[in-house]
Amino acid sequence: MGVSFTVLVSDVDEETTGDPVQVAEENARRKALAVAALAATGATVLGADTDVGLDGDVLGKPADADQARSFIARLAGRTHQVVGGIAIVREGELVHTSVEVTQVHFRPASPALIDWYVGTGEWRGRAGGYAIQGAGAALIAGIEGDYLNVVGLPLARLLDALPELLPA
Repeated sequence: MGVSFTVLVSDVDEETTGDPVQVAEENARRKALAVAALAATGATVLGADTDVGLDGDVLGKPADADQARSFIARLAGRTHQVVGGIAIVREGELVHTSVEVTQVHFRPASPALIDWYVGTGEWRGRAGGYAIQGAGAALIAGIEGDYLNVVGLPLARLLDALPELLPA
């Protein structure tokens, strides 16, 4: 969108268990507040977190290929939620938090398809162990909701919170 920004890593301890909606919102809040403490005075800081929720569990970033394989097998042929949390800090104060939930329908997946996908390595660093915008698209039957939320940032929700990001 042409918005200028700087990335600062928060290094906060992230929640990994609990209600996926609460986890995503809390992690986004922690990240935004931690980075705001490092950022220039008066900076607007965005914290964001993406989680995959299934059966009340949070499927975070797989630790290794075996866990990625397990996540994909568990998601195969089922519907899960991708939860994107955002938090905005201005002048050191938390001014906004919100959450977007997108329903993602996975295709049934054979062991061969799962092995192929895990072999791409694309699962690394991805909530739920997949990336819809890459080879992971082969796993998807459809979605209900915000595609960009599944990619990693609920842009429409962010623009509602920060309309000044768009030209008038």
